[in-house]
Amino acid sequence: MTAKDQATEVTEENVNRSSGDTESAEVAADDAQAGVDINGEASEAEHSAEGRVVELERLLEEQQQRVLRAQADFDNFRKRTIKEKEELGQYASMKLVGQLLPVVDNFERAIGASKESGDFESFSKGVDMIFRQLSQLLEQEGLQTMDTVGQPFNPEFHQAVMTVESDEYEEGTVVEELQKGYVLKDRVLRPAMVKVSG
Repeated sequence: MTAKDQATEVTEENVNRSSGDTESAEVAADDAQAGVDINGEASEAEHSAEGRVVELERLLEEQQQRVLRAQADFDNFRKRTIKEKEELGQYASMKLVGQLLPVVDNFERAIGASKESGDFESFSKGVDMIFRQLSQLLEQEGLQTMDTVGQPFNPEFHQAVMTVESDEYEEGTVVEELQKGYVLKDRVLRPAMVKVSG
């Protein structure tokens, strides 16, 4: 290769290098500009994310306060319900006792009249009248006597105190009632004491 060819080659190489450097510089400048844009966008995104975090923390605090208020309301409701239930239990019989007071008054009158007059027949009629008044009042409250004699023995309603031989009734049938049984509405208040055929 001649010196002239070598010089031309070196010149072309320098031109290529310089144009490559220029392109690199342009790319670097574009990248730097993009970096500013990326950083600007990144800082806006960071700022937006921080605002969102603050908003979410505020919403979380509000929800926690709502939960605390709901718990306090429920606790107050529970306490109030317990108190009302206790009061209801204390005074549940108030209505019935109030209805029994006229019966008590009539017993007092009958006893007072029998002491003054000594008339047993009048006293007996007075007690019978009071018994009917009391029975009617209890029926109005849902109390019913059990019909037991001649019925098959049922341990839910009857309490067998003895078994007896009977020609009149089948085995396992109530033959005699020793103490009345009562049902209040749909529940057994007291089972009847009975004799059962054996």
